[in-house]
Amino acid sequence: MARADAGGTEVVKGVELKNLDAELFEGAGATKRDLVEHVRALAGPLVAELHGRPLTVTRVRPGQRPFVQKNLPGSAPEWVATKDVWAEASHRTVRYPLAEDARTLVWLAGQRAVELHPTVLDGRGAVTHLVLDLDPPADAPFAAVVAAARLVERALGEAGLAGAVKTSGAKGLHVVVPVRDVAVDDAAAATRALAARAERLGPDTATTAFLLADRGGRVFLDPTRAGGGSLACCFSPRVRPGAPVSFPVPWDALDDVVPSDVTVHNAARLAAEAAPVSGDPWRDALPAAQQVPQALLDEGHAIPVPRVAAMHEGKRRARERRTSS
Repeated sequence: MARADAGGTEVVKGVELKNLDAELFEGAGATKRDLVEHVRALAGPLVAELHGRPLTVTRVRPGQRPFVQKNLPGSAPEWVATKDVWAEASHRTVRYPLAEDARTLVWLAGQRAVELHPTVLDGRGAVTHLVLDLDPPADAPFAAVVAAARLVERALGEAGLAGAVKTSGAKGLHVVVPVRDVAVDDAAAATRALAARAERLGPDTATTAFLLADRGGRVFLDPTRAGGGSLACCFSPRVRPGAPVSFPVPWDALDDVVPSDVTVHNAARLAAEAAPVSGDPWRDALPAAQQVPQALLDEGHAIPVPRVAAMHEGKRRARERRTSS
């Protein structure tokens, strides 16, 4: 990384960057330089993960709270690739950035874009994988989410499917199942069915209850990362104390994982050690794309969409409260 002038501006991958030695965010234990070095070192795996997918980022400006950004700012360089997506909810076109090369990743890091959340669908709107987001209660030990992941692993095996697992970079785990030839609504149904099957295997450990009040201290098997949803990609840092990083984990090593141990300081080294040939342990861990069994689709289509079911249940409970009062 060459210093360009005495005023603190440096040029990396052709991108002018400033204030690289400033703290990334409060409690990060890392600088903006550390983030830039992280994305440079892992540019290959990151671009492979992000290619073609509209990207939402979480940025942190000095002295401000983190904020989510979808629209690429007008000040962005012309060479940053973009994709326009119509947002039905807001009735507007969103101009998403695409992270197609290391230079774009460095520019994003220079903008303090800490978290990288690509869409689950690819850039053409096609399904490439199913995702279960395992979200433990705030006070639960990591062992609880590992136990829930074991249930998902069993449910996948019983359905004739295989997946890979990674830390979320926060307190949970993501189980990702590569699939092929599946429509968006079918993918959402299959994910609901997998979550329901895992819950049945361990109802005291995991739950599909969308309403927080109904979870009873169990790990939430979130099946809603489908369609236009997004997910923190593998190797994405998170805006958390210590700047932890989402990282792949072999299924047989889950019991030994401490998610906070992988940070922007060591993720690149750990990735190289885990995959000395390819340099990308996540790609190595992912199985080939699979056909989704029809039985799983049929079961899932009979399960109500979680957000819709929760909305109706919330209204019903509100009516009951009004009646009782």
